[in-house]
Amino acid sequence: MPRQEVSAAGAPAAIGPYSQAIAMEGFVFCSGQLGMDPATGQLLDGVANQAERAMANLESVLATAGASLADVVKTTIFLTDLADFSTVNEIYARHVVAPAPARSTVQVAALPRGALVEIEAIARRAS
Repeated sequence: MPRQEVSAAGAPAAIGPYSQAIAMEGFVFCSGQLGMDPATGQLLDGVANQAERAMANLESVLATAGASLADVVKTTIFLTDLADFSTVNEIYARHVVAPAPARSTVQVAALPRGALVEIEAIARRAS
């Protein structure tokens, strides 16, 4: 099965030469989602609002690929300030399905467009 581009209308369009996700052999590899409003392309204010929107964007990409958060096996969260860890962790916990996916969280120097958080995921679609 060749790799297939996933493009969700309910998530912001890619802001560079990449796909929102690639589906291949039952897996969905989702690019990082920022807390951007897909209608306006603008970042929401504050890390909590950005984290909520990033999760909603991720859910939209997964749904377009025929998957859901229940199918996610690995996530990575990028934060510009690890002091925001507990806030983002609380929001993330409300969205993930038990058992929670494997996860890494790292602090980075900067994110595109001045974002405070970015979340990426790998899912395995049920066959």
